[in-house]
Amino acid sequence: MGFLDSVKKLVGQNANKVETAIDKVGDVVDSKTGEKYKGVVDKVQDAAKKAVDTTKPEGQLQGEQVPPTQQSGQAPPASPPPTP
Repeated sequence: MGFLDSVKKLVGQNANKVETAIDKVGDVVDSKTGEKYKGVVDKVQDAAKKAVDTTKPEGQLQGEQVPPTQQSGQAPPASPPPTP
């Protein structure tokens, strides 16, 4: 596994934190520039979030959280069969 593969895996496992950081950085840039470039900053944020989405493990879509009993990238636990 190469360096970029390791980075992609790490980003995918921490996608929510990375997306929060993207939002915070965009807010700082908007604040420092007096929102002069707000449209450009928003476009860059959207592009960065789309890139993060491509690194998420299968089954973890945007806005979807992994249950605390399941680690990112693991298959969900089997549910018991329904009772008749």
